[in-house]
Amino acid sequence: MVTTTVWHPGRGATTAVAFGIVNALRPDGTARTPPSAVPSLGARLLAFAAVLIGGGSGGLVGYSVTDLQCGSDCPTLAGAMGVLGATLASLGVGIVVVLTLRAMTEWHAGRLQRAARDNHPVG
Repeated sequence: MVTTTVWHPGRGATTAVAFGIVNALRPDGTARTPPSAVPSLGARLLAFAAVLIGGGSGGLVGYSVTDLQCGSDCPTLAGAMGVLGATLASLGVGIVVVLTLRAMTEWHAGRLQRAARDNHPVG
């Protein structure tokens, strides 16, 4: 990564990075940063809720299946299978959630890159 810093009298320093992101000080002294590609707070909260709901559902299924097969003779085994079911379901939903959030980030970053190319054509 190559960076170049240029001092502008009265405006401050501008740092240009090789891949096109520019950090500069505005006239009021605040920093200008590139837009973030992080998924929105709502998407992250929805993803967290999905993991919780998936884990709870997996726990209920694991407990219920074991409880129906054993009857009332093995509550410890039913509880253990409930915990195992909850763990496996949350891991599965968590993997799907991470892949979905990464895809959202790539779509957003691609949109930002297209906008930058459209606003600053080369050639």
